[in-house]
Amino acid sequence: MILITGDVHGDIGRFSDKRLRKLKKGDTLIVCGDLGLIWNGSDREKRLLKKLGKRKYDILFVEGAHENFDELEKYDTEEWHGGLTRPISGNLRHLIRGYVYDIGGKRVFAFGGGSGEYNGGKAPCSEEAAVRYELPGEEELSAADARLAEVGNEVDYIVSYEPPVTIAEFLNEKVSATDTVGVYLDRKRGEVKYRLWFFGKHHTNKPVPPKFMALFDKIVDAETLK
Repeated sequence: MILITGDVHGDIGRFSDKRLRKLKKGDTLIVCGDLGLIWNGSDREKRLLKKLGKRKYDILFVEGAHENFDELEKYDTEEWHGGLTRPISGNLRHLIRGYVYDIGGKRVFAFGGGSGEYNGGKAPCSEEAAVRYELPGEEELSAADARLAEVGNEVDYIVSYEPPVTIAEFLNEKVSATDTVGVYLDRKRGEVKYRLWFFGKHHTNKPVPPKFMALFDKIVDAETLK
């Protein structure tokens, strides 16, 4: 089973949802950005991450905009299910953007990060790290293209923080021509075959027919959605 939810923003109450009680070893919960639980490296934070990592199922997340990227990058990386990840604690992992993972027999393309929300002290990280996640370089984008090409540009699910810019426009959200992540994802929208695409930025639970779903505090079963 693959369950997917939106931004958590450090609210551990999301992990008490009754739907998660059904999950067992081999099942997965994916968070579409803004986990917000890797923030200051405190002992309390480490205890919480360790507790989540002891769940029977995998908890996976892509980065959003409200993350402490400097803290996140302190974790080592390792190969896992076909792509590069950061193991945080036990079954809790960061899916590094631009990789395709085999999760529960499904191909999942992960692409976190986004633009326009790093200023104003919302994330306690360096400007350098924030900009790197907001504005991926051509080398990073080309590497993601190559990984998708290796699987014939076909996946089951795409999980991102930002939506493609055209989907953001459909949701009446302000977009910018300099939105590197959103523009890149808009290109992937036309190049990649996928069954469903989930994103978490816009703090709403709303399907965008025929294949997109904006998620916030709702938890959905990806495998039962049409």
